[in-house]
Amino acid sequence: MEELTPKRKQILDFIATFIRERGYSPSVRDVVNGCGLSSSSVAQFHLNVLERQGFIRRTREVSRGIALTEKYANAALIPMLGTVSAGQPIPVPSEDTWSTVPEETIRLPEYLLNHLDKIYALRVKGTSMIDCMIDDGDIVIMQASNTAEDGETVAVWLKDRQEVTLKRLYREPGRIRLQPANRSMTPIYIDPEKVIVQGKVIGVIRKL
Repeated sequence: MEELTPKRKQILDFIATFIRERGYSPSVRDVVNGCGLSSSSVAQFHLNVLERQGFIRRTREVSRGIALTEKYANAALIPMLGTVSAGQPIPVPSEDTWSTVPEETIRLPEYLLNHLDKIYALRVKGTSMIDCMIDDGDIVIMQASNTAEDGETVAVWLKDRQEVTLKRLYREPGRIRLQPANRSMTPIYIDPEKVIVQGKVIGVIRKL
C-alpha cells in the first residue's frame, strides 16, 4: 500500500487551503507553483497517486477539476505512541516536540476529537478494562494530561513497578486506587507519589 508521503501531504494541504481561501480548486500549474514541484508531469504523478489512494477526485476535462474526498477532508493524523503494557513510560511528546511526525499514525475525522489538542493513540494489551468495552488489541484514543478526575480511565506510569497500565483512577485517603473494569481482577493500591498520569481515554477503536 502506497504511503501518504510528506510531499503528498503538502499537496493535499495546499489544495485544501487554496479551496478554502479562493472558493475554487487549484489547477495543476497552481499545484506546481504552490508546492515547489519541478514540472507539471511531477504534479500529475503525485495527483494520480492521491486519486488512486482515495484522497482526491479529478474531473480531467475541467481545468480546475481537483476535489478533496472525505478521506482527507476534516481529518487529523494521530500519533501512535506504543502499547499499554509493562516496559517503559509512554513517550508522550513535550510542548516543543508535539509536532514531530512519529513513525506511525492513524487518521481520524476531526469531529470525533471535539476540537481537543494533544491527542495520541495506544494499542491495548490485556483485558483489565474489558467490562467498559476496552479489549485486548483495541486502540484507545488519549488526550495527554498529567491530571485526572476520579473515575476517569487513564494511562498511568507506576514508578515502583516500572510499567504503564490503563485503569480507572480514584483518590482515597493516603493512596490511589487504580480500578480495573474486569470482575476477575483486583484493584491496585499505590502511593500517590508513585503514580504519574500520562493521558485520559477519550475514545476506543476496535477492529472486528
